[in-house]
Amino acid sequence: MQDNAQAQRQLELSIFRYAFGVGLAVFLAAWIDWPLAFVAPVFTAKFLLDKPTYNWATVYELLIAMIVTMALGLVLSRGITEYPVALMCLVGLMMLWGYFLFTNPKWNLFATMLIIAILMLPFVAMSSPSASLFLAFGLVVSGVVAVAIFALMHILMPDVSERTAEPAPMLTTNQRWYTTVRAMLISFPVVCFFFVFQISQALLTMMFIAVFSLMITKENSVKLSSFLVLSNAIGGAIAVVAFVILGLNATLGFYVIFITFLALIVSTKIYTEPSKGAVYATAFSTVLVLLGNTLMSSGDIGNNMWVRIVQLVLTSVYMIATAYFLETRQWKFLQQQSL
Repeated sequence: MQDNAQAQRQLELSIFRYAFGVGLAVFLAAWIDWPLAFVAPVFTAKFLLDKPTYNWATVYELLIAMIVTMALGLVLSRGITEYPVALMCLVGLMMLWGYFLFTNPKWNLFATMLIIAILMLPFVAMSSPSASLFLAFGLVVSGVVAVAIFALMHILMPDVSERTAEPAPMLTTNQRWYTTVRAMLISFPVVCFFFVFQISQALLTMMFIAVFSLMITKENSVKLSSFLVLSNAIGGAIAVVAFVILGLNATLGFYVIFITFLALIVSTKIYTEPSKGAVYATAFSTVLVLLGNTLMSSGDIGNNMWVRIVQLVLTSVYMIATAYFLETRQWKFLQQQSL
């Protein structure tokens, strides 16, 4: 009986920690509105879900991510964008590094920030090299805010159970390279296309492709791609409804309360229905990115919302087609290396 009560208490703590952490991140991002502030709630939601406990390793990862991000912004501000081939080689090598680190659970936080930085900063630097350092600082601030909220939520709502989460099973080095190469085959061609043609408002699309491409490198990749379509469709539909509701009362307080309430519903679903948790988490991330990036951008925000949703639909179709192509081919060399 005591174990059941403790488990219920732990479940409630996880739900409230997620909801209030995301709500606080949304409030700070909307109130202060630093460059790339909309990324902070997305980071916060990911860290609270993927890292069930807080330790100094998280701070260490963040410190390294800050240094690498600022160094990348400095390199881009020095004019490397004038040499497109060298720039794309740099982007490709750093994406490869990020994907390889992402397959190690110990470096998940750092790899996430690295992959997002290597897509955002060079893309912006091609049109304005001086802006890359400015945006690098904004991305670092988003990471600092997310980790600070992550730590604060664990301090205010510490776990009642002393049982630590079981570490994720480690892949062999060959398996990690197999996963990394397949992820690059999915994402890098599209990244090159967007960089070459400078497609308007393509940052969101590249972020989704880069992050989700690792999810469809395993077995049943077509099924996982369909899962992404479903998750993004749900997230896009919720974002449209939320956008309409927020238009009825366009105030900071209502926005924060609404997103916190939505996060409370989503976190309840995630933790009480773990078999479907990935769908809810992915859909909610889509909502946070669509709403945050749209509401904090300039111009016709209504059209911006629909442009981003259309891009996500096209992204999902592309990923299903690519996953089907990869799954129906026999990659003998890579498969042998992964064994």
